[in-house]
Amino acid sequence: MPRFTIFVFVFLFQFNFEAQCDDVTLESITNPGPFNIAILKEGVDPIRNGPDYDGATIYYPLNGDPPYAGIAIVPGYCGVETDIQDWGPFYASHGIIAITLGTNDPCADWPINRAGALLDAIVTVKEENTRSGSPLENQIDINRFAVSGWSMGGGGAQLAASMDPSLKAIIGLCPWLDLNGFEPSDLIHDVPVLIFTGQNDDIANSAEYGYMHYQGTPSSTDKLYFEIENGGHDAANGPDFAGGEAGIYALSWLKNYLLEDPCYCQFLQDTPVNSSSYETNIECLSTGLYNMSNPIQLIRPNPFSDYIELNNLGSNSSFKITTVDGKLIDSGILIHGYNKIEFSEKKAQEYYLIIDNQSFKIIGSE
Repeated sequence: MPRFTIFVFVFLFQFNFEAQCDDVTLESITNPGPFNIAILKEGVDPIRNGPDYDGATIYYPLNGDPPYAGIAIVPGYCGVETDIQDWGPFYASHGIIAITLGTNDPCADWPINRAGALLDAIVTVKEENTRSGSPLENQIDINRFAVSGWSMGGGGAQLAASMDPSLKAIIGLCPWLDLNGFEPSDLIHDVPVLIFTGQNDDIANSAEYGYMHYQGTPSSTDKLYFEIENGGHDAANGPDFAGGEAGIYALSWLKNYLLEDPCYCQFLQDTPVNSSSYETNIECLSTGLYNMSNPIQLIRPNPFSDYIELNNLGSNSSFKITTVDGKLIDSGILIHGYNKIEFSEKKAQEYYLIIDNQSFKIIGSE
């Protein structure tokens, strides 16, 4: 079958971020958020009793905009559900279902057990989507889940991503992994990871544990390291910790990667006021205006596979190609007039082509 080259004016997809993101401010990332919340508690309500954890509470928004994404959160060594429970209502008040849980044997369950507990808790939330009479029946986006954990639970969150690559985000709260039994492959995954650690943590000290998580996660995976100044081992056990910046960064991480809302990425690129160390490899989409007076003519096979061609480029310009979650695929300089961009990554998915302050959605095929 012959391949046709199709000329299209790229008016189909335009981001005017300045207008789209007007309502997204630091003041909008409050605790609590704008939504009322309710709970479902194991032993009180007829929710599933998962075999890989012990006790759970589901926090959910009452007046949000379903379907809702979700996050599972597990405590650390000898810890209990109440250690991390403040995250539950915070996330729910911002439109994200959260399940907090305990472990079957708090002082014997290692990170791998806590990884299983997190994934089992996600099954419990998903079942509420189909349980007759559940207030969350048909209200859950079963394809959007994140995991989080404190200490050994944070190590478990990293392992959970290696076990289930469909996860959308990880938030490690002073994460701990057994350095004697640790394998570098345990951290090799594509799930974006936010790592909180405490400058004065004497249990999972930042150099051996927290920063090890950051360095060990592949450079191709979006990641952020936030060492909380003067923080101990519980430095990020709630959204109000680190002067409220724990909540700001955690929620922005979930909004950006779990909900794919790029308006929140801007908050992740500022060095936190309450940090003693901060590092990240993420890049945010441009917030500039689309120039309607100088449209770019895109010439491509439909869909494209190996390359894209551009005409009518008014001047030399920089470009980036990213995945929809912001992962950089390619970048460079385009010259005035005609350009051809070779495309080595061949996946049947959507990408963003960003040329100076113009953003376009392009479709790839294998």
